[in-house]
Amino acid sequence: MAASSPSPRPSHGAVRRGRLLGAALIAGTLVAGCAQFPDDHSGTWHEQPSLKPQAGPQPHIEGRTPPPPRSSSPGKPPPPPQGCEDPDPAVVATCLEPVGALVVLPRGQGVLVGERETGRVLHVREDREPVEIAHIPVEPVGGGGLTGLALSPSYAEDQLVYAYVTTPTDNRVVRIAAGDPPEPILAGIPRGPTGNSGAITTDGKGALLVATGDAGSPDKAADATSLAGKVLRINAFGQPAAGNPTPGSPIVSSGLTAPGGLCAAPRGAAYWVTDHGSDPEALYRVQPGQPLGTPDWTWQDRPGVSGCATAPGMVVVALSDVPAVYTMRPTPQGGFSGQPQKAMVDTYGRFSAAALGPKGLLWLGTVNRDGGNPVSSDDRVIRVKPPAGSTAGKD
Repeated sequence: MAASSPSPRPSHGAVRRGRLLGAALIAGTLVAGCAQFPDDHSGTWHEQPSLKPQAGPQPHIEGRTPPPPRSSSPGKPPPPPQGCEDPDPAVVATCLEPVGALVVLPRGQGVLVGERETGRVLHVREDREPVEIAHIPVEPVGGGGLTGLALSPSYAEDQLVYAYVTTPTDNRVVRIAAGDPPEPILAGIPRGPTGNSGAITTDGKGALLVATGDAGSPDKAADATSLAGKVLRINAFGQPAAGNPTPGSPIVSSGLTAPGGLCAAPRGAAYWVTDHGSDPEALYRVQPGQPLGTPDWTWQDRPGVSGCATAPGMVVVALSDVPAVYTMRPTPQGGFSGQPQKAMVDTYGRFSAAALGPKGLLWLGTVNRDGGNPVSSDDRVIRVKPPAGSTAGKD
C-alpha cells in the first residue's frame, strides 16, 4: 500500500525522556484489560462521562507544548489539525505509527497502544504526553507485527501485560513486566507469507484467549495438532488453561485465516472474532470446543474487519480498508437484531483497534498512514460515544 509523507515526530531527546518516564511509571500506572469493562477488574473507575466538544480531552505529544484550551459550538466541526496538534476534542493522541492494538486501563488511566510495525507500546492518556513503556522486536510481514494487547486476568495483583507479535521465526505471545525485557510465554505459533495477524484478550474467567492466523496454509488451520488458525485458551504462563474442552490442549476452536480482532462480553457471556483473511470476510461467535463453522455475518466487499469491542447488546467492528466502523446487535438466541449499521463514515479515516472503556466510551486506533489518506496528525487514538450509525445490509 502507498505510504504517505510522515508528520513531524518528537525529538530523540523527548523520546528518551519518555522512555525514562515510562520505566518509572509502568509499575504504578498500568491497570485493567483489553476491550474489557469496569466490572472485569478491581478498583474504582473514573473516566469522563461524555465527550462534549467544550470538555473533551486535549491532545498532547511528546516534546510539544500543549495547545491552549479551546471552545467549540455543538455540532460545529473542529478546525483541521496543524502538524501534530489536533483541535478535535475526541483526539487523545496524535502522530503515532499505524496502530496495531490497544487496551483500556482502569481508574481513568487511559489506554495502552501498540504500534504494529515498530513494536512500541505506549501509555496514552488525556492531558499527558504519550510514554513508551515497552519496545518489542517485531517483523511486520504477512499482516503480522504487534497485533494484539491484553492485560493479565489478575492484573491488580501482578501488573502484567501480554502482546501477540510476529518475529523472524514465528508468531508468539509475550509477557511484559516492569523493568524486564519482553518474555515469550507461548512461542512456535506458525509464521508464513500471509496469515500472521493475531489477537488476544481476557476471557472474563481467569484465562487468556488468543486468536492465531493460518500462516498462509488452510491445512494448518484444519490440523488439530497445529496452533495456526485457532482460538487458544491459555493461563498466564502460556499453558493450556484449566477447563478447556480437551484437557492438556490450548485449542478451543479452529478455522481462522487472518484474525483482525477478538473480544469478550462481560463475564464471558459471549466471545467474538473477526477474520479479514477469509473470503468473504467474517464475524464468528466462538463456541469453545467447536469449529468456527458458519460465520454469524459476512462481508463480500471485504472492508477489512479488524478490532472489535463488545458490550451488552452491541458489537462494534473496526474497519481497516474503508473509513468507518460497523455496529451490530446480537441476540441471546444467536444471530442479530436488525441490520449492521455503518457509522463514523469519513470522520477519522480507517480503524484497526477498538475497545470499550468506562462509562461506555469507545476507544479506537487508526491506520491511515498504512495506505489510507492521512491528515497531518495521523495516526491517532480517539475516544467517542459508541455511534448509532446508518443501516447497512448483509452481503
